[in-house]
Amino acid sequence: MCDTGGRIAFPEQVTDPHTRDRYIISSLMEEAITSSQLEGAATTRRVAREMLRSGRAPRSHGERMISNNFDAIRRISEVQSDALTPELVLDLHRRLTEGPPPARELTGRLQLLCDFANGTTGGPFVHPVARAILLHFGLAYDHPFEDGNGRTARALFYWSMLHEGYWLTEFLSISRLLKAAPGQYARAFLLTESDGSDATYFLLHQLHTVERAVRELERWLERKVAQQRQTERLLRSAEGLNHRQRALLSHALKHPMAEYSFESHRGSHAVIYQTARSDLLDLTDRGLLIKRKRGRRMYFLVAADLASLLGR
Repeated sequence: MCDTGGRIAFPEQVTDPHTRDRYIISSLMEEAITSSQLEGAATTRRVAREMLRSGRAPRSHGERMISNNFDAIRRISEVQSDALTPELVLDLHRRLTEGPPPARELTGRLQLLCDFANGTTGGPFVHPVARAILLHFGLAYDHPFEDGNGRTARALFYWSMLHEGYWLTEFLSISRLLKAAPGQYARAFLLTESDGSDATYFLLHQLHTVERAVRELERWLERKVAQQRQTERLLRSAEGLNHRQRALLSHALKHPMAEYSFESHRGSHAVIYQTARSDLLDLTDRGLLIKRKRGRRMYFLVAADLASLLGR
């Protein structure tokens, strides 16, 4: 750490007053870019450097973050000899956050997003899946909240898909796939922002993600159906179980959240109370059901690993 104070062996280009400014500016640009990218600025390093070197106005939220960061870092160089004061901290914060949409516009921006989601803005037809993906992008890009923007954006995607009747979406997990390849997810934002807000990049990425999620769900369901068929075969040949117990367990395999009671089992099979009681307590002793009490009433839950227990 002591080397940051400078040392004689440092390259002449850094110590020479005639050339050092060029290296300082280059370093400040690099810090401004990477610091902002860590906070979500979706802009390429090449485009960001071109903006800072040419002095052009920022064209996106990410570029605004980098431009503000560069301004704040240069300000630090100017006041490096000053004592730190609350006023200086506030000045740096003002420079870093200058230019984002005012908080007072949040309600209006969210209303525009809702109008688009509800299809009340007019304009050309937008396919429901594309609309859901653009909702995802719109809120994540606007970033209106202090925390939870990405999660809220993905929740809006699910709402929109379900709202339009794509019921299978409720069984999909896109976030698991996004987490597995976060760089590709971030790149989809970056390419959209750096190419004139062309949302094609993000649309294609998300469509591919949804397609992968559907394929994975299909494979999972195929495995589960095969497992269930195997378990039901074992169930039919299970020793020591009567036909009523097999019927209950077959139902339990399809409805793992079901509850059973002496009364319900008695009514389903038209047997006396003692027979129903004996059936359920025997299944409990085998570990296939779990006994619980609600007040004075006894009821039974399905064992969490029923399928694997039957497969032993």
